Formats: sequence, C-alpha cells, structure tokens
Amino acid sequence: MICAPKLEDTVMVAGSERRELIEDERSRIIEHLQTGTEMMVYQQRPERFTVQVLMETMQVALIRSRDRIVKVLDIFQLKEVRQWATFKDFQQFNESRGSKFRRIFCQSEKEVQRDSKTCFTIFYGSEFILKSLSLNADSVDDAEKWLTGLELLRQETLAAHTPEIIESWLWKQMYSVDKTKKNSITLKELKSLLPEMNITVPGGRFLEERFVEVGAKDYVLDFQQFHKFYNLLIFENQKVLLEEFEKGPAAFTMSNTDRPESSVLPISDFQNFLLSRQKETWAENLNKIQELMTIFIDDTMRKTDYPKFTAGEFLCFLFSKENSIWDEKFSEICPLDMNNPLSHYWINSSHNTYLTGDQVRSVSSTEAYVRCLRLGCRCVELDCWDGPDEPVIFHGRTMTSKIKFKDVVKAINDHAFITSEYPVVLSIEEHCEPKQQKVMAQMLKDVFQDKLLTEPLDPEAEHLPSPNQLKGKIIIKHQKINESDHTDKMEEENGNRVARSKLDSFRKIGNACREKIRKAKENKVLEKEGELCIWDPIDMRFYKHDCIISDNKLYYSEEKEEDSPMDGSDLHLSEPWFHGRMAEGRITAEKLLHDFCKGKDGKDGTFLVRESDKFIRNYSISLWTRRRVQHYRIFWSSENGHSSFFLTSKQCFPSMCALIEHYRQNLIEYDGFNLHLKSFLPRLNFVSHHQMGWFYSNLSQAKAEEYLLRIPRDGAFLIRQKEEPYTFALSVRVEGVVEHYLICRYNSKYVLPDIYEFFSLEDMVSCFREQLFNGKIKLRYPVTPQLLERFCMEDLSTCDSELYSEVPKDNPLGHQCKGVVDILKCTVARNAKHGRPLVVTLLNKENLKLIEFTSEILEQVEEWYKAVLNIIQSRIEKMESKTKIAVEMSNMVVYCQSIKKTLKKTFENYNYKEVRSFKDDEITKKGNETVVKPDCFLEYNCTALSRVFPSGGRVDSSNFDPCPSWKLGCQMVALNFQTADKFMQLNNALFSLNGGTGYVLKPEWMRDPTKKKPSKQNIRIRVIAARHLPNPDHIVSPFVKVELLPYTGDEVDDYSFKTTLLNDNGLNPVWLGQGNQPKCFEVDEPDLAFLRFEVSEEDTFSDAKLLAQATFPVRGIRSALTPRGMDSTTPLKVCCGIWHQDVSSRSFKSCKLRGGASMDRTCLFSTSHRCSIGLRSGEFGGQVNTSNSLLGSSNHS
Repeated sequence: MICAPKLEDTVMVAGSERRELIEDERSRIIEHLQTGTEMMVYQQRPERFTVQVLMETMQVALIRSRDRIVKVLDIFQLKEVRQWATFKDFQQFNESRGSKFRRIFCQSEKEVQRDSKTCFTIFYGSEFILKSLSLNADSVDDAEKWLTGLELLRQETLAAHTPEIIESWLWKQMYSVDKTKKNSITLKELKSLLPEMNITVPGGRFLEERFVEVGAKDYVLDFQQFHKFYNLLIFENQKVLLEEFEKGPAAFTMSNTDRPESSVLPISDFQNFLLSRQKETWAENLNKIQELMTIFIDDTMRKTDYPKFTAGEFLCFLFSKENSIWDEKFSEICPLDMNNPLSHYWINSSHNTYLTGDQVRSVSSTEAYVRCLRLGCRCVELDCWDGPDEPVIFHGRTMTSKIKFKDVVKAINDHAFITSEYPVVLSIEEHCEPKQQKVMAQMLKDVFQDKLLTEPLDPEAEHLPSPNQLKGKIIIKHQKINESDHTDKMEEENGNRVARSKLDSFRKIGNACREKIRKAKENKVLEKEGELCIWDPIDMRFYKHDCIISDNKLYYSEEKEEDSPMDGSDLHLSEPWFHGRMAEGRITAEKLLHDFCKGKDGKDGTFLVRESDKFIRNYSISLWTRRRVQHYRIFWSSENGHSSFFLTSKQCFPSMCALIEHYRQNLIEYDGFNLHLKSFLPRLNFVSHHQMGWFYSNLSQAKAEEYLLRIPRDGAFLIRQKEEPYTFALSVRVEGVVEHYLICRYNSKYVLPDIYEFFSLEDMVSCFREQLFNGKIKLRYPVTPQLLERFCMEDLSTCDSELYSEVPKDNPLGHQCKGVVDILKCTVARNAKHGRPLVVTLLNKENLKLIEFTSEILEQVEEWYKAVLNIIQSRIEKMESKTKIAVEMSNMVVYCQSIKKTLKKTFENYNYKEVRSFKDDEITKKGNETVVKPDCFLEYNCTALSRVFPSGGRVDSSNFDPCPSWKLGCQMVALNFQTADKFMQLNNALFSLNGGTGYVLKPEWMRDPTKKKPSKQNIRIRVIAARHLPNPDHIVSPFVKVELLPYTGDEVDDYSFKTTLLNDNGLNPVWLGQGNQPKCFEVDEPDLAFLRFEVSEEDTFSDAKLLAQATFPVRGIRSALTPRGMDSTTPLKVCCGIWHQDVSSRSFKSCKLRGGASMDRTCLFSTSHRCSIGLRSGEFGGQVNTSNSLLGSSNHS
C-alpha cells in the first residue's frame, strides 16, 4: 500500500518553520480563511478584495461586492507562500511589473516597517515561472493567519486521498454551471457539462434514466445525487475490466456488475488479491487492509471490522494514487547512500539558470533560480558580466535582460536548502574584469557567510567529500589561479603556426626580461632591513632576529642573544624561593606562608621572594615572624649597565641571590626588626634539577626519537637514563635527524667522552643552551611531557617556518641566515596577538606554514607590513592581469576548479578537485556513439567531476538527451529547466529517486571499474484503461504511447508501442481486445532505463498532439496492476490510467526487485501519483496532481 503523505506537525512557510498547531488553533485559522478577509491585492492595479477560501473546491477566491467572484486559485497549484523580509523587496517585486505601481509606495518609514510584516505573495501555477498574487493585509495578525493557513491547506491538499480529490473536482464541475447558486445542477446544465468532462453525451433516454436511478426530482441533482450520477457514468464503460479478475492468480468473480454497488468484494478476497497478484507483503496485516478499504468506502455503515468493496469502489482503488506505480521507498532519502565522494553521484544541474525562455531574447529572472532550487536542482549557473556599478547576470552578446548578481545571490541564499539540505554548486561563467570579480567575492562572503565553503574539509584527503559532509554548504565552481596559468596559457591553445610564431616572440621578450632580472639580482637591492621579533611557538615567546626583505623573500638570522647583565642580576629567576609575580600579590603570599608554617610550629624566618605588584623591577620579601607575615621591599637600580639590589640604601648587592644569601647569614635590621632569613617556601611548580621535564628515567631510544621528531625544530633535546648503571644518553635533533650521545658518570662527574665534564646534568644543559653543542647546535627546546601534550592538543607544525627551509648560499645575511620565507607564496594579515598590540602573520598557502613577527616600535611593524603587502599585491596584480581572475574569487574555489582542456587531453592529467566541461555534441556522435572510449570517461568520473551543457546551436533552449552523458558517469548534466521537453522529463524522473535531494548515487559498476554491469531484463507491458484525461477545448479521442528510454538499438519499434485510438472518450476509455496486446521490451541497463507514457490524440493532419505524459525510472516502479498519474496540459484535478507490466531478468532466474518485491508476478497498478515524477506538456511541474492516469498490468519476473 502506498499511503498518502502524512501532514507534518509543523507548518512550513517560505522555508521558515512556524510553531506547532493544536487542533483547536488549526480550526480557528481555517474558519478565519473561510470567512474571508479584506485585503489590498496587486494585479493590473491595486484594488481591495475580500479574499476567501472555498473549502468544497479547495480554492482561494477574490470576491468583489455582492459575492461576485473575480478570480479563483486552486490550492493544489500553490507552490509557495512567501512573506517578504523587508518592504523594499516587495516593492522591487511589484515595480518590475511597471512604473504605475511605484506611486503607491511613497510611504513613511513607520508604514514601511508595518507593511513589511503584512505583505505576502502567493506563487502558483504549473509553468516554469510561476504566476504570483501579491496581497497586503490590514494587520499583522491577519497576515500571519493567512500565511499559516494557506501552507496548512497546501499540505493537506497534497496529502488528500483519491476520493477526496474526486469530490473536490466534482464540486468544481457543479459550480462551473450552477447559475442559480443553489448547489444543484439541472438536466440542461448537465448536458452542457458532460463535454467539459471529456465524454460524449449518451443518446436516447440515458440521462433521464440515470436521473431516475439517483432519485432526482424535477430533473435537478443536488451534490450527493450528482456524485452518484458520476459513479454510474464512470463505471458504465469500465465494468468490463472486472472480467480480467476472473482468471489468473487470486481470481475472484463478482456476480452482478451492472451497477457500481450491485456486487461486493469481501476483505478476504481483497487480501488474497493484494498478496497473490499485487505481491504486497504488508497485506499480511488485516488492520492495514481495513484502513485502506475505509478510504474508498463512502457508506459509514459499511466501515466495519470486515469491510467489503463494491465493484465501483474496487475500480476506484485500482485507479487511485494509493495503488501507485511508484515505489515510495525511492521517495525516501537513504542516509547511508550519501557518504560517498561527490564524484559518485549524478547531480541535478541547470544550464543558464537565469533564463525563462530562449537563449537570445528571453527574460532573465531571479525567480528562475528560486524555481530550480525548489525543484531540487543542486547546480545552478551564473553568467557574470561587468555592470555599470556592480556585476550583472545575463546571456552575453544577446538581447536577454540583465539582473543584478547581488539579487541572484540573495535569492539563492534564501531558497538553496528548502527542498534539499545537500550542497549547492554555483557554476560561475566569468566574464567580469578582476575589479568587479572582487566585488562578487565580497558579495558572496557577505550573503552566504558560514554557508560558503572556502577551505577544504580535509587537506590531506585524496578524494572529494561526501554530500553528508557538505550539508548546507555553497560550493563555488570557478577558475582558479595556478602559478603556471600565465605561462601555459598560450601552449594550451590550438597550436597553429600563427600562435607558435607569437609564442616565439613572447619567449624572446621573456628572455630579455629574465636577463634584466638576472642583472638586478647581481646588484642585490635590499627592499627592507632591520630587527624583528619573531614568535617561537615552542617557547611561546618572541625572539629578536636580524631580518632582510630582498628578491620578494624574507630572510632572518638566528635569534639574537638577549642582553643579559654580566653581574648575574637575573640569577634569582631559577631559585626555588623566587615565586615571580603572584596573583593578588601580598594576600596570596600571606596565605601560602600561613598554610606552610602552621604545621611546622610557626618557625620564624620562613620566607619567599616575589615580584612587587605595585612597582616595576622591584621585589618583596614575605617573611613569617611571630605568627604573622611581614613584607619588605627590595629595591632595584641600574647605573652604567650595573644592577643593584638593596633593602636600605646603606648596603647594596650586585644580585638578588647575593642579597638573600647575605641576610641568611646576617640579621635584617629593618623597621626595628632583627631577623634571619632561614628556611624558604619553595614555589609550587618548582622541581629539583634531577626532576626536570627533559630528564626521562625509563625511555627507549625509539621512543626518544619519536618524541623529538614530533617537535618540528632543530635543537629539541632530552636526556634519558640507559639500562647500564651510571650511563645516560643525550638525544638531540639536528637538521631534522635525531642524534644520540653517550653520557657516563665517573667520580660524581658527568662526562661526554673525550669532550666535556660537568658536575651535574643541569650544568651540562645550562652550558649547551648558551653555546653550540659539538659545534653544531644549541640545546634550545627541552622536550618535556607538557610540550608533547601541547603538540597533541594543537598543530604547532603550522607555525614552523624554518622546517626544511632551503637557505640559498648567496643570501643577504650570509652564514648567519637561519631561514627564508617566500613572500609571493604567502597571504598576510595583521592583528593584536600574543600580548602585543600589532603582530604581522605570513601564511604560506602551499604548506600552510606561518611566521609571526612584530617589533618594539609600532611604526616599524606597520612599515614591514606595508613592504610585505606591496610585494604580494604587485604579484597579485600581475597574475590577475595575465589570467583575468581575481585572487579573491580564486581563493573561494576549493573542490570545483574549472579547467579548460580539449576532450582528448581531459584524461591525461587530472586531480579530484577539477571540473571539466563539455558541450553535448562533444560527448556523442550520431547514433549515440561516444567520441572517446567509455572506460576513459568512467575512470575519470570516478575521481573528478564533469559538466555537460547544451551546445550553442540550441538557441531555442531545447535540451539534449542526457542518458549518454549519464552512462559515461558525468555528474552534472546541465539542462534548460525552462523547457519541458522529453529530456527534461527524463531528468526529473531520475532525480525523483533518493527523496528528490538532487543527488542520486550511481550504480556500483560506475563507481568501481572492477564491478560488472547487471544482467539485462525483459519488461512486458499492457495498457488497459484510463480516467479523467485532459480536455483542452473538445472531447478527445485518445491513444497511449509507451516508450522505453533511452533507445539502445536501431529499431524504434523495439522500444515503443501504441494503443488503438478510441473515439470521443477522455473520461473513462478502455483498451482491450486484439488491437491492444502486451509489448515486451529488453532493458540493457536497468539502472538507467526509463518508462515514458504519452497520452495523445490525432489532429486534423493525423499528427499526434500530446495531452499528458509521465516518466519513471525503471528501478523505482512497482510490479503490480496499478494506475499511473499523468502530467497533463490542462489543470484537471483527477486523471488516471491502469497498465500491466512484467519485468524479467534475461536469464529468467529467481531474484528480488529493488523494492524488495519478489519477481515473477503479474500485477495491476495506477499511474496516479503525486510525487515528482516528470513534466507535463506545456507545464513545468514537480508535483503531479493526479490530473490523469492510466491503468495497466505488469509482471516482474
């Protein structure tokens, strides 16, 4: 059973979720809409109408005074109810219709703010560009009720069951001829109505007899009697179908089939029919069958636990959407299928999305983007050209109208993810100069913000990310600047003799330029030199370096030695009694000493030294004495480069260590106190030298190398204890390689054999932190557990500007040069950072390494920044002038880099981030033969993306057959969405799969070259009957054509067949008899096969005139006797048909269908279906409104 979609608990209006509605509130809103509201309506001119919902017909009516209905809108045709975020948008929408509307918008700011909440627009219709009706309610409350109520009714209409749809349609028929407004219809009116219902008025006394049968008085029918008359009329010609069920599986017989209600089908026989003939596994559940049957039973007394179908109700079920051909499983999104790389999907794509008609004269519109996105398109095209002040979009060098790039971007932002949450690709065809490209880039950033993808999700990935990973993202497809773009450009062109001669002349000029550059390099003109402070992320501090900018590169020296006083004035920094700067200074010191001394019987003389929290370069002694803490200030002064420390000016010391040592031996005579400094309170994070972080008591050599290689700096070191007693190893990183040196302990000394002796390991480390070890490198970075933990938490390797940097021998700094940064490969930024007010950051775009520098003088930082910026901008200007691509636009391109190469060169060298574009005539020749070997195309499309678009000769916006491109694995086959031709219908059919997300996973054999194609299948089809075919302006004489697409052979008859023509009956035709035998098709590729149904009539020249069509992918259809919903040329509400289908694998082996249904079965199914299955002729519609359907039979085996 294919149940109607359930109404969501929340109501969606213009893509925004409104609050949940309780039943009482829903009823009040619907009642308000039924009562009607007076509003300003903008049509030919602004006019006030009463806007009212007619629930019987499910229509919105515009009513003038005296109940005169001026216009009605069918709710089933509503596509969107949009509340404008600002009144300005609403104004622009109306101004586009003509200047006569502009005078009504001269309003105050207060009125504008009010109207921005009361104005809304209804978009409706079935054409590509929808019709619209703009309204302005008198109050915000009225506007909110109409916005909510219309969306609620639209959803309910989509969810309505077939009997409800038929009833609404019958009300419309009655209202169309009910001149007396008494909800009744006379015999005379009925005779005029029947041709409109697409059937010839039966002769003789047929109508009078039927009036008597339904109990009419005075030849007048009320609605219930009209409904009964309809049931008799629709049943009369199709009761012969019941004979089909007297034979075959699950056969049953209805004893009397003269009238719709004269015979019944019990629930047990109906269950047997569903199980045996329809192969519906859910029919094991009797409750579900009962629920289904009650939908079609109009007699409340028969809605029991064991209901029975009348003959008419059973036929109604066969033609209903509840018995749809479409397997609803394919209308659901499979999340697991959305985890493959983008290259593994067919992507719903549009060509010249902005156009509403042909390629030469038609109107460009932002609404075209809205329509495409809401129909599930995931790749839209923007042809961008220079405008007077900002970029515009139109078909260049034609008479198509222009729209602003900014307006298009805003429309895409508002509607991109309403139908599908998966990524949208903006295919930008760039014709703007770099200046306006920069404007485009800024607009994209401002509008899309975090939706815009500007960085790769995984820089190390070797394939494209998946749709799941890219949910809600906008991807830019555009050309990207590469270093070789301007040098390769000439060689990539045709290569004819004229081009080669020009290239030779360019090379001569280039050689002359290079010679000038070579001579300039010999002179080595320095652009900037001085001292900079470069941030060291390992030590987390700035070090001073001598720096020079020359030849567009930044050279920097080894870090300069810090000016340290020779008198040891900073020795106290490594002492355990020195606590540095303490939070809350005095208070913290008192608490620490109190907690430390109270357990030691209050030993006087316990002290600590801290930095003063009031005076720079001054310190304080906090001393425990007499069960309280005293604080003494230590003064510091400097004269002639020599420091002095003192408590009183009478006695000065060269270092704080000397001061403390003195007062540990002598009394402090200060402020009347005479005390010794005795024991000290060690700082909390102080450890003995033998417990320093660089020392490891149990670490293998391999582990030591692993630790050191994690730290991306030479000079990283650690010391570890070896297994042999009294032996240690110094492991140090030198030029990217870890070296190990043995340390032995003899007579209380630590010896590096034949080189150095030290009294402690700490002395050894201290020594080689000041001077070169082994003549190679200083011990710069102690590899402690804390440092290793930092490297696990943050990627410090990006801050390594010197790792493996090749320093040229002829650099301006000579042997002092430590590293070099190629400024041309970097981006530059400046901001406050690392406690400094201004820091310049250089980021290498290739390896993502960065260097950060500043200076003690802010003006100098600004000068260096400008010098770097000038170099980068100069390079950018050169690249932009040669490639015609703005760097800002280029930087937005991540995964869809547009590459222009000939078809033959496409498969020679490519990477997964590229997109190659081809015209449709480059893909195929006559007979659908591919130009290149399919294997090459399939292999390329497994990794990278390709886009196929209509050739320039299709000025009428006609479409090409997308199937050959799909077969080659091409992901983005771009069609003209505004043209509702056969090939656009195929596109809609394919992308009705996977819940209409716009992404359909290609079959496994296309994603993996090692997999084989599935075996061929046979499909046997028989068209049986139809109901409610469209009636353009006369009673039609229909016939049905069935096609299997694409054609893969030379004989067209092998892929299509027609029924006979039936004269003057479009209401309930039947195709039985010898002239309508079943047809067997052979399906070569079931994953890319489509069944297309056309209902047509012959015109006066015996040419076929299309009335309706429906197209389905073979893998999404059910094997059953079911009806098919058709897309028609007229807005009739109810139309269906029945057909029979039999699908068998070529080997006739037992297997399972995609829908899980067993093969080898014969079933009936309806084409009456409300999902996005295709386009109607002359109409662009994603929703099929059950306006027509066929009944046929099928057998999947």
